[in-house]
Amino acid sequence: MPKLAKELSALQVKRLARPGMHAVGGVSGLYLSVKESGARSWSLRVVAGGRRREIGLGGYPTVTLEQARTRARTAREQIRQGIDPIEAKQAASDALRAADAKRLTFRQAVTAFLRTKTQEFRNPKHAKQWKTTLETYAIPRIGSLPVDQIDLAHVISVLEPIWEAKTETASRLRGRIEAVLSWATVSKHRSGENPARWKGNLEHVLPKPSKIQKVRHYPALPWQELAAFMTELRKRSGTAARALEFAILTAARSGEVRLATWDEFSFDEKVWEIPGERMKSGKTHKVPLSRPALNLLKALPRFEGSNYVFAAARGGPMSDMSLSAVTRRMKVDAVPHGFRSTFKDWCRSATNFADEVSELALAHVSTDATRAAYARDELMPKRKKLMQEWADFCGSLVTEPSLLRIRGVE
Repeated sequence: MPKLAKELSALQVKRLARPGMHAVGGVSGLYLSVKESGARSWSLRVVAGGRRREIGLGGYPTVTLEQARTRARTAREQIRQGIDPIEAKQAASDALRAADAKRLTFRQAVTAFLRTKTQEFRNPKHAKQWKTTLETYAIPRIGSLPVDQIDLAHVISVLEPIWEAKTETASRLRGRIEAVLSWATVSKHRSGENPARWKGNLEHVLPKPSKIQKVRHYPALPWQELAAFMTELRKRSGTAARALEFAILTAARSGEVRLATWDEFSFDEKVWEIPGERMKSGKTHKVPLSRPALNLLKALPRFEGSNYVFAAARGGPMSDMSLSAVTRRMKVDAVPHGFRSTFKDWCRSATNFADEVSELALAHVSTDATRAAYARDELMPKRKKLMQEWADFCGSLVTEPSLLRIRGVE
């Protein structure tokens, strides 16, 4: 049996200055290593798994004699249980590094999520809106938090300050936080329920958006007054006036019209095919063109070097306020988007077309399976008839122009 070293006191250990390995006793194999430089550290020499091992226990005097003996006893107990202390320490260190690598802050998760999902957004503006909303409201409060630590209280702290004052923004923000945290869960950066989900969760602690915010309806012209409006609109010159007229004839959104390019139109088939990236639904939409719509397009001058149908002065697309400016100048109580409501009201009140036909004309996505199956051919024959009747109505003879709600127009 090896001879046990004399158990040194703390004062005796302090006086050890000669370079070399000094046994300090108290625990078999415990040494104080003194370097030529004067640096001193603790070392435990043992046999583990049939191999000689030297285990570092820390520097002296940061680790005291008493602490060194405690660490040495713990290491020897591990060996007695069949555990190699060096391998155990390395495994713990590896696990810690892996956990640190896995842990993402919410700010980092937002960046990674947007980088992954950017291709799915309909346009760069949509991606920017996501980023801006999260950076403005969420990141200042929870950006530095690891995503695996974000809980219901954190999400509420983000949403509650704007939930009633900016309900629509807050509702979108909630959905975006939920999407980021869902991505983090799938990417193994967090586990458990999503604290930003609405159903069965936030719905119990926040008032429903529909209860605190009135639905915003775009000002629209009554369908009975549309023919009079069109009569006045056609008297106005300018690309914006023609773009608004075309938007009304096609029941299209102003953005779809402003960004329309000549290669989207087939004059032989009398169809305008709007690509999915410009549609709210994200799907390609075909618009049957009535005779007045076709005549309007054919009469338009082409801007040299530009493919836009309704090009601005320098050949680029018109601004999103161009069409609105026309209605303002005409002093009519309606906005361009409101004419889609006018179209829908006319379809319901003055025609016998099924609701599915006008819904498809407006590019509204149906969630009903029966309607979806019925609309596989996009009801193009019926929609052609509908859009021609609508164009005929828009150009019908006005016998009582005084009915038009345009201030200053008699």
